[in-house]
Amino acid sequence: MLRKINGLFLVVISCFLFTNCDSNAVFDTYKSVPNQWNKDSIATFNFKAPDTSNRYNLYVNLRNTDAYKFSNLFLIVEMNYPNGKVVKDTLEYKMAAPNGELLGTGFSDLKENKLWFRGYKEPFVFKEEGDYIVNIQHAMRNNGVVNGVENLQGITDIGFRVEQAQK
Repeated sequence: MLRKINGLFLVVISCFLFTNCDSNAVFDTYKSVPNQWNKDSIATFNFKAPDTSNRYNLYVNLRNTDAYKFSNLFLIVEMNYPNGKVVKDTLEYKMAAPNGELLGTGFSDLKENKLWFRGYKEPFVFKEEGDYIVNIQHAMRNNGVVNGVENLQGITDIGFRVEQAQK
């Protein structure tokens, strides 16, 4: 047990150090998930548009443990623009290899996933100055079941990241 705690501590400190030393990051914040991620729980991220001339990549960041039992993840991600425009997407991400091994980076049972939101085909440009709001919630379902998963296990942190695109 002490070994797992020490390993988790090392991963958290490493993530903290790597995140703080990343010169491409314009915005990078996480929200902790207590125990389980309820389907009605929305992670909200508020940030100012860095500028309207540069290009950016936008990511949803997730930390999960081996308690995550699905091979994929469905998210509803909503971006609210300063002028009132709202864009809502339902996104699917692969979370495990065919053999069941969880994807992501990490040295223990805690994995970190950097999932594309905007910028994967063409870098994203903030066309409006002002405050943006991004809301993220899960939309997981068990196969053959109409109602969604009430409480999703294994997700420990939800994050959102804006980084300057490489030229």
